[in-house]
Amino acid sequence: MMNTQGRPTRPAEAEADTPVATFTGNRGLQIEEALIFEIGRPDVTGVDLPPAPKAASRLGKHARRAPLGLPGLTEPEAVRHYVRLSRQNYAIDLGLYPLGSCTMKHNPRLNEAMVRLAGFADIHPLQPLSTVKGAVELMQELSHWLIEMTGMAAVALSPKAGAHGELCGMMAIKAALAARGESRSIVLVPESAHGTNPATAAQLGYKVVPVPAREDGTVDPAAVKALLSPDVAAIMLTNPNTCGLFERDIVEIAEAVHAAGAFFYGDGANFNAIVGKVRPGDLGVDAMHINLHKTFSTPHGGGGPGSGPVVLSAALAPFAPLPFIRLEGGEPVLIETEEGLAEGETPFGRLTAFHGQMGMYVRALAYMLAHGADGLRQASEDAVLSANYVKARLSDLFNAPYGGRPCMHEVLFDDSSLEGTGVSTLDFAKAMIDEGYHPMTMYFPLVVHGAMLIEPTESESLASLDLFIATLRDLAMAAKAGDTERFRQAPRLAPRRRLDETRAARSPRLSWKDPVPAAEAAE
Repeated sequence: MMNTQGRPTRPAEAEADTPVATFTGNRGLQIEEALIFEIGRPDVTGVDLPPAPKAASRLGKHARRAPLGLPGLTEPEAVRHYVRLSRQNYAIDLGLYPLGSCTMKHNPRLNEAMVRLAGFADIHPLQPLSTVKGAVELMQELSHWLIEMTGMAAVALSPKAGAHGELCGMMAIKAALAARGESRSIVLVPESAHGTNPATAAQLGYKVVPVPAREDGTVDPAAVKALLSPDVAAIMLTNPNTCGLFERDIVEIAEAVHAAGAFFYGDGANFNAIVGKVRPGDLGVDAMHINLHKTFSTPHGGGGPGSGPVVLSAALAPFAPLPFIRLEGGEPVLIETEEGLAEGETPFGRLTAFHGQMGMYVRALAYMLAHGADGLRQASEDAVLSANYVKARLSDLFNAPYGGRPCMHEVLFDDSSLEGTGVSTLDFAKAMIDEGYHPMTMYFPLVVHGAMLIEPTESESLASLDLFIATLRDLAMAAKAGDTERFRQAPRLAPRRRLDETRAARSPRLSWKDPVPAAEAAE
């Protein structure tokens, strides 16, 4: 269910002109870039190739019936196009990225150097195992440390992202129940959960039953116990949760779930707050995905590459999917097929064709080895400190709905402090773009009206946090002073003005059409 209250998605009447009009549409080094179809033409090409020799087509009915219509560009045109587009993107290398529940932190360049080593960068998944022993050993060491940090019994490396990891963990739970001869139909999911949790459960055919949050933003063990039954297969709970709070009753919840014969799935998206401080396995978690692209500082966003290994308890370890690594005589061995299984190993199948994202494994292990146990613990402590610093410095202007307790690695505000100003959460976020910041997470979690979820991470300096805080304070005071135009018109300085988000979602235009055919334009 989407919270649409107080969330206008249509833009206010925008000013017609940019602050400074130019002949080109450019503003200094901010280049106005056309679509690639508007730059090139299908009837030209940037390279000269000899005519292809005629040969009989083997495509049959799959042969192309019409030209593709792709634009032809020279190499300088193509390079400039994509470089200019890249300059319009926000990135962690440009500034603080305050997205809550996403952990957008700095990626150490040492990790990038390691992943470019030929032995890792140039391997192929179909190479003979005898030629990739170093890669298998690295995967084994990464697996070892993931198990150590979580207190679990096994790990599946192959899932490609967090949601993929959720699917893996829940499939292991389903396989474990089937091995017991049980077919349970319900999964409990707190209302504050990430949206992928109920989606994953539903995809596997489970009925999703929500667990309400109590007034302090956490899950009440009594509410869970009231929903438990012989039909409940699992609970999917995030800890720390998406309100930025540690679930202090998690052990009691896990004990109740296990007593009912069900399993505890832990969403590991917020693991960055507790690495080196607490092990999820010790809390009663049976399965948990770990976003290497969040917690362990590998590149994040833009659709990949991602990696979501899943750690499994002793009860679920036998059902870990292929491929996996086993130590034999102290040597890591990659088990890829059922022929290599030992007694008691009953994997539910496989999730991917190959072994996972090797580059992410290298970066994650490099991050772990560079930090060590004390460094990883400090990273968690600093992430929590940063979030509480932001909370304390903004507490007089922003309302934290669960402000009675220290937050974890992210701080949650609602929109009550904007009440009566005519400025919404969306307006506030758009004004942040004019100030050079990517907006925080908006309207999530859904249990808080007009939510603003900020995760500063541990990699920001005090000076960086102070400037960010000062910017939010200035915006909040402007809203309270009645400067609504600053917000309703925002963003005014971005490459594009505010869009009609409702129309874009309901009537998307997914293909480009030449507004004027080339033949007519020539006339």
